[in-house]
Amino acid sequence: MKYTYLLINFLTILFPVILSFDKRVRFYKSWKFIWPGMAITGLVFLFWDVLFTINGVWSFDARHIIGIKFFQLPLEEILFFLTVPFACLFIYACINYYVKWQPSAQWTRIITNLLIIFSVLALIFYYDRLYTLVTFSLLWVLLVFLQYAFKVKWLNRFYLTYLVALIPFYIVNGYLTAIPVVLYNDLQNMGVRVGTIPLEDHFYCMAMLLMNVGFFEYFKGKESK
Repeated sequence: MKYTYLLINFLTILFPVILSFDKRVRFYKSWKFIWPGMAITGLVFLFWDVLFTINGVWSFDARHIIGIKFFQLPLEEILFFLTVPFACLFIYACINYYVKWQPSAQWTRIITNLLIIFSVLALIFYYDRLYTLVTFSLLWVLLVFLQYAFKVKWLNRFYLTYLVALIPFYIVNGYLTAIPVVLYNDLQNMGVRVGTIPLEDHFYCMAMLLMNVGFFEYFKGKESK
């Protein structure tokens, strides 16, 4: 049982790594653009992770982790911020290669605006819940800057990627919260769950993926100039 979380991490990244060498997508050629962004994003989210753990936003069942910890975080939790972004960036690369249709700029703005409005409402009504406060503050900042300050052109493809990524998200987070490996304190979130998964997890994941895709596109574009 102590290898549960480690096994989930391994299975999360296994197929994306193997399929990275597919002759069509050739994702392995993009690996060099992934690591800098994953490192920066990982540090940001690990900071919050440590803060959340210290303040009791969530905790980890000792029966399902190997027991190696850094700053109170299990090794498996640190690996999570490598395996999940890698898998989702692989999905992003596949979407870019195989899916020719994409939402229009108008629909992309509508989706972004709805997410911004939802984030503001969440902050107004649940400002006293730490997980909710951090999640929707970060998401709000990212969406406003990416859509209106930087005016990035890839948000439409990101939203498609996020929809597809929800499939493995529900599998992975479903297991983590159902077993449970990760235990959430509902006093620090909205108390709303999709199955066993807190609602905030969906948007925390979205914010994490936004940062990773943003840095991926930045470093890829920087080399092509």
